[in-house]
Amino acid sequence: MAKEFYVTTKEPIVETPKGKIRGFHYRGVDHFHGIRYAKAKRFEMPKPIEAWEGVKDAFSYGMNCPVLNEPMPSGEVRMPHRFWPSSEHCQYLNIWTPGCDDKKRPVLFWMHGGGYASGSAIEQVCYDGYNLAKLDDVVLVTVNHRLNAFGYLDMSAYGEKFANSVNVGMADLVEALRWVRDNIACFGGDPDNVTIYGQSGGGGKTTVLGQIPEAEGLFHKMIVMSGVLSGLGLFGNAVDSKEVAKAILEYLKIPEDEAEKLQKVPTPQYIWAVNAVTKKFMKEGKMVSWEPVPNYYYTCDPMEGDFSAYSLKIPTMVGSVIAEFAFASPDFGVREALTEEEREAAVKSYYGEEGGEKIIAEFRKQYPNTNIVYSVDFDGAFLPATIEYCKKKAKEASAPVYNYFFTKIFDYDKGAAAWHCSDIPYFFHNAELIPICHQPGYQKMDLEMSSMFVNFARTGDPNGANVPEWPACTKDGDVVTMVIDDESFTGVNKQDELIKLVGQYKPPFHFDFHAEDEDDEEGSAWIF
Repeated sequence: MAKEFYVTTKEPIVETPKGKIRGFHYRGVDHFHGIRYAKAKRFEMPKPIEAWEGVKDAFSYGMNCPVLNEPMPSGEVRMPHRFWPSSEHCQYLNIWTPGCDDKKRPVLFWMHGGGYASGSAIEQVCYDGYNLAKLDDVVLVTVNHRLNAFGYLDMSAYGEKFANSVNVGMADLVEALRWVRDNIACFGGDPDNVTIYGQSGGGGKTTVLGQIPEAEGLFHKMIVMSGVLSGLGLFGNAVDSKEVAKAILEYLKIPEDEAEKLQKVPTPQYIWAVNAVTKKFMKEGKMVSWEPVPNYYYTCDPMEGDFSAYSLKIPTMVGSVIAEFAFASPDFGVREALTEEEREAAVKSYYGEEGGEKIIAEFRKQYPNTNIVYSVDFDGAFLPATIEYCKKKAKEASAPVYNYFFTKIFDYDKGAAAWHCSDIPYFFHNAELIPICHQPGYQKMDLEMSSMFVNFARTGDPNGANVPEWPACTKDGDVVTMVIDDESFTGVNKQDELIKLVGQYKPPFHFDFHAEDEDDEEGSAWIF
C-alpha cells in the first residue's frame, strides 16, 4: 500500500536550475508551498532569485502582501478564508503536482482576487490545488505578488529606478511566469502549455498580462472570471497615482529631492501614511484606486484601446455570475415559497409596472428554470462589460473565445443567487471543501465545472468529457453563452435584451463613501 504521507531526505526533492527544493507528498500529490520566485526593493522591478547550495524546504506558505486595512472576518459561511502573516517581500508561489516527472501536464497559473489591493494565494479555502492535481492530472500554481501602495504607487517622477513603480505588482507576476517557464518541467508541468486565470482582480490581472509585451510567450491560454468591470462611477473622482505619491511624501515630511527615503520607511509607518493620505482625498470627494497604469511597460486596457496581437492568438474563456454584488437587493421573504403572482408583484415593485412586465417576459424566456424574483439581482456591473469583451475579442481574434454565466441559486437564508466568488470552488474541483456548496447534486456541478477549465487548459477548448456541447463566440458578434446551473445549457446572445432592460429600469444605486472616522486623521480608510 502506498504511503499517504511522506517526506524524506531524498524525496520529494526537485533539482531546479537554481538549486534543490524539497516538498512533501500527501495522498498522491506532491506539495511545494512558499517557493521564492523573485526579490525586489520597494517600488523597484523584481529580480530573479540567485542560486543556492543545499536543499530548501517548501513546507510553509510564503508571506502575503500587506493590506492597507486590517482584514475583518466576514461572510465566512459563503466564502471561508485563511489569514496569514504578511511582508512586502511577498514574491512566493505554491505548486501542487501529481508527480515530479517528465509527463508535461497542463499548468494552471492562478491569480487571486481582491482587486489590486488585497487578497493572497491562499486567502480563500477553495484556492487549494490538491483536487485539481489529484483528480484532473494538472499542475496548479498559485502566486503572491505586491499589491496596493506596494505594487501600484507611481514614483516615476523621482528617478529612473522608479520608472515602472506603478506596475511592479504586475511585473512580479511576469517574473513568476518566467520562473514557471524555467522551472515547471521539473515539477511535471509543461512550460509550453500554461493557462493564466483568476477571478475578480485576478481576472483583471489576466487581461493586463495579455497587454504586457514582456509576458508574451509565457502563457498560452487565458480565463477571466468576473474580471471585466463596467465603470460604475460610484466612488467619486480617481486621484492620479503620482499625486498620491507626492501627498505621501508631504505627509511624512520627506522632500521630493530625497524621495528615495520613502523606500526605507518601516512598513507600518508607510501604511499609516498611505491611509492618512487616502482619507484626506476621500474627504475631498476623490478616490484612491490601486491598479496598473498604461506606460512603456503595459500598453492599455483592451476595452479602451486594442487587444495586443499576442492576446488575439490566445484561446480565451470569459465569464461572470448572475448576482455578483447585488447591492441593495430587496427582501421579498423566502423566494421559493412565493406564488407565481407574488413573484410577479415582487419584480414589478422593484422595476416598476412597465419594466417589470418586460423583464419578467425576457427572464422567463432566457432562464426558464430560474425563479423570476432573482431578476432583481441581475448583474449590471460585470455582465455588460463581459459581453462587450467577448464580442470585441471574438471579432478580432484568430483564437476562440468562450463565454459562461453561472446562475446557481443557493439554499442560503431566504435564497441567494450566485454571488461574486461563488463559482470558484467548483472550478477548483473543491466544492466538497465549502459547506454552502453541498446543495443537491453538487458533485455533478463540481465535476462539470472543473472539467470545463481542465479541458480548456489542455486544448484551448472546454468541450470534452463531462461538459455539454459549448460552441465558441462568433466573429459576427454572436456571444454563445454556457449557462451553468443544475442543468447547464447554451444559448446565443441571451443577455443582450436583459442587459438593456435592466439598465433602463433598475432603480439608481448611490454609494455614500466617506472616511470611517472623521476625527481620526491617521486611522484606516476605505481603499478601492
